[in-house]
Amino acid sequence: MSWYHIPGNQQDVAVSTRVRLARNLAGYPFPARLDASGARAIIEAVGSVLEKNGFVTTDFSEISRGAAGALAEKGFISPRFISESLPHALLLNDPCNLAVMVCEEDHIRIQCILSGLSLKDAYEGASKVESLLDGALELAFDERWGYLTACPMELGTAMRGSVTLSLPLLSGTGRMEALAYRLGQMGISLRSCQGDGGTAGLLYRLTNRGTLGVTEEETLASLAEAANSVIDAERGLRNGLSGEERERLADRILRAEGVLRHARMVTAAELPGLLGLLRLGAAMGVTPEIKVEALTALLTEAMPATLALGAETPPKHDTERDILRARMVRERVFGV
Repeated sequence: MSWYHIPGNQQDVAVSTRVRLARNLAGYPFPARLDASGARAIIEAVGSVLEKNGFVTTDFSEISRGAAGALAEKGFISPRFISESLPHALLLNDPCNLAVMVCEEDHIRIQCILSGLSLKDAYEGASKVESLLDGALELAFDERWGYLTACPMELGTAMRGSVTLSLPLLSGTGRMEALAYRLGQMGISLRSCQGDGGTAGLLYRLTNRGTLGVTEEETLASLAEAANSVIDAERGLRNGLSGEERERLADRILRAEGVLRHARMVTAAELPGLLGLLRLGAAMGVTPEIKVEALTALLTEAMPATLALGAETPPKHDTERDILRARMVRERVFGV
């Protein structure tokens, strides 16, 4: 079962957690200077270790663009990985929510993705994969600089942790800039992770900035502190509402429910914002019948590539895709 189907800790605000470890093999140049034969050798070396431990290899010279796009929407690969010119591959252990990109910016990028706020568990998952590789291969490491990476900003632990948060109330207060500045002083970045179409500002991502001179445990503790402070701020706004303010918010939530329950077409751009309001409604008891896990799953499964890949008859154009998305939402969220 993929990560987005599993209930998560503090899922009323925390959507997902990711921990990523960048690693490189000693004796090979970084991918920017690597040739095709070197890339294939690294893919083979990594595959020989991980395939014995439940991972399945996908060679990106043999994958369709739609299938690659679906993997990016699920968080298993980066968008840039789709169009890398070198031979590159994904090793995926879907049941364990583990993915390893081979020959992206670095030779190896290990990711563990979990629902809700789960930094410790995500780190432990990624670390187990690193231990498998470190026991069989020589990773590039320096006593002074830590893990050697293609980007100097990732020297040290070469670990990036991130938490995606649904912040419909904070994003509407004008406090996000001040909050982002305060977190920046702690070495934590807080940025919108949505694009155009009215969804900007509803989903935000917390990420650590520094990786040199700090331990993994210190980074995880800082991220957890930051995530909990933002979650508390969002809940504080929710709990502080009363009277007319609460009625106005309930009206927004129920209007979003009405759109998703009755719309015949829903675009990928508008969906996250509508789902964010339903997530808030479920937490506030405005829409208590809504299952938050279903909303989290739709943030992935109703996106264009994943939606098309899973359709019995793939949509031929955007209108067909929007019709299919609206139907999926009605079935998954409302059972109609």
